[in-house]
Amino acid sequence: MKKIVTLAVVVAVQATLVGAAVAPQLSARATGDTYAFNVAPVDPIDPFRGAYVRLGYPDLQRAETLSYGDGPVYITLVEEDGVMVADDYQRQRPSGDQPYLACEDGWQVRCGIESLFLSQDDAAAMDEVLGDGAIAEVRVDGRGHAALIDVRAP
Repeated sequence: MKKIVTLAVVVAVQATLVGAAVAPQLSARATGDTYAFNVAPVDPIDPFRGAYVRLGYPDLQRAETLSYGDGPVYITLVEEDGVMVADDYQRQRPSGDQPYLACEDGWQVRCGIESLFLSQDDAAAMDEVLGDGAIAEVRVDGRGHAALIDVRAP
């Protein structure tokens, strides 16, 4: 009986940890609004990782007024020519109705939308799309959590 209780506790803790790890992505996918962002490739497809592409968002580049540091950074967004661009960078969570991304700041700002995984069959076609610049469809929830939904030609 003691082994069953121990196993149940271990399973419950693991399920909680997995749930906590994917909660921001799930929240963005389930409750977020969809926005378009300009996107460009940073790294090509890596043969060791499979069809993995690291994406960069040129319109979300760090503002020079924000000092580098560890911890959260919030990027408020505005729409220009049909795509979202950075409006301001803050260390405190924004208040109000303006959409924003909740990101982590280390040696670079990461918002959880920088990686694109594809099947090997789709990788070559995506190289062509990304080469000319592309549009990323991203869902962002009310807490700034973001999830990459699709990448397409402009």
